[in-house]
Parts: sequence; C-alpha cells; structure tokens
Amino acid sequence: MLKSPIGRLRAIGIIEGLSFLVLLLIAMPLKYVAGKPEAVQIVGAVHGVLFVLYIGAVLLAAKARRWSFGRVVIALIVSSIPIGTFVFDKSLRREQHNLA
Repeated sequence: MLKSPIGRLRAIGIIEGLSFLVLLLIAMPLKYVAGKPEAVQIVGAVHGVLFVLYIGAVLLAAKARRWSFGRVVIALIVSSIPIGTFVFDKSLRREQHNLA
C-alpha cells in the first residue's frame, strides 16, 4: 500500500481521519465536559502534524497522477469534514486498483 503515491495518501488519509475523529469525539469532550484541556493540546498537535502530511501526500499524488485542479481541491476539502477522508478513500482505492 505504501509503495505508490496513492497508497501513501490512502494510509495518511485514514490515520488523519482517525485523529480528527479522536480530536472531535474524545479530546474536545474531555476539555469541555471534564475540564481536561491537555487532551486537545496533545491530540490537536498530533492531528496538526498528520494534516500537514496529508496535504503533502495530496500534492505528491496529484503530481504523480496528474490530477485536475478540481480533484486536488476536493482532496483538500474532504480533510475538513469529519469522515471526509474515509469517503474520499473509496475513489482512491478504485484509482489504485485500476493502476494495478
């Protein structure tokens, strides 16, 4: 899976999506309900690094696969939607399968 730009994007997208869900569903409630702001600080920092890696992976995949500007924009926008990277992964999986 990690041998191609699409495979790397898929892997990073899944991890980034999971970190976003952990941030929203676990860390933020801990901060606002349980008064534990450390959870958001830690998970937020990890998610931030993964988000930057995701953007880089999108750009590398776009260059390698010669994606249109619109597809690049969609790939970037989905990362701001809680389950967006998982939904986008379906099209990436198809694209990866068609390359094989």
